[in-house]
Amino acid sequence: MNPTTGTAVSALGLRKAYGPGGEKVVLDGVDLTIPEGTVFALLGPNGAGKTTTVQILSTLIEADGGEAQVAGHDLATDADGIRAAIGVTGQFAAVDNLLTAEENLMLMADLQHLDRTEGRRRGARLLERFDLAEAARKPVSTFSGGMRRKLDLAMTLVGDPRVIFLDEPTTGLDPRSRRTMWEIIRGLVADQGVTIFLTTQYLEEADQLADRIAVLDHGTIVAEGTAEELKRRMPGGHIRLRFADAAQLEAAAGLFASVGRDDEELTLHIPSDGGIPTLRAVLDILDDSGISAESLTVHTPDLDDVFLALTGNRENPENPDSRKVNAR
Repeated sequence: MNPTTGTAVSALGLRKAYGPGGEKVVLDGVDLTIPEGTVFALLGPNGAGKTTTVQILSTLIEADGGEAQVAGHDLATDADGIRAAIGVTGQFAAVDNLLTAEENLMLMADLQHLDRTEGRRRGARLLERFDLAEAARKPVSTFSGGMRRKLDLAMTLVGDPRVIFLDEPTTGLDPRSRRTMWEIIRGLVADQGVTIFLTTQYLEEADQLADRIAVLDHGTIVAEGTAEELKRRMPGGHIRLRFADAAQLEAAAGLFASVGRDDEELTLHIPSDGGIPTLRAVLDILDDSGISAESLTVHTPDLDDVFLALTGNRENPENPDSRKVNAR
């Protein structure tokens, strides 16, 4: 496989199954192309194969089939090259509670074979960047969940990776801590050109961060695109027009086919894909007829609608927690 220049991660036909006869199929031919310096989000219910995808691409487990390249290194022939170029932050903070934040970072520096001076320099820089300098010499056991997640990501950055896999990095964080992590992630991409491969159960997180989103269900990619592209694929989008009086409402209702109407609220709901051409066409029709709306709002499906429609709201019968993502 020869990905184009500027591709951070590419995969073709990734497969993985478990069980004596491979009857438990987890990935069933996954294709991915992720440009450098972008945030890519992989969504899916519990058990869909998100973590398995990350584990394969980060060389933690082997695929049963397919091929992949990460940061220019082939998964099958140059796993060491991939490991040297990536960072991985899992679902749970991999920090040592008995050590201080500073000691955790120095431990990572030692594992990266950095000399002590460079290790201290990187550690101090990361502590400042993640607003942990004041807590640098406190044991991690005293840290809040948000502080632990920040330290975990800081430890991932000690090796200066070009591709970072973040597997549900904000699970369990309060809204303020989650938004702090979002700002850090945005900064990594904007300031350092890092590529982020993000898996998440928080649909708002993908909407806020991702340049492109793929939806994984039962081991296959069922849709991929920007957040707006995915939303436009869903039915239910409409333009809501509110009028000053019943006469204006009546006149406008006669101009459009297949509209929803609320006589009490004096509103019309006109089906729309959320695009500018559709909006312009509606306004032109009103202008040509000399009708003026008091207000206009555009309603488009959100990622929750996309997720539920594309995954069929199916639950993994082997995982009683599989409904969590559907309820968000």
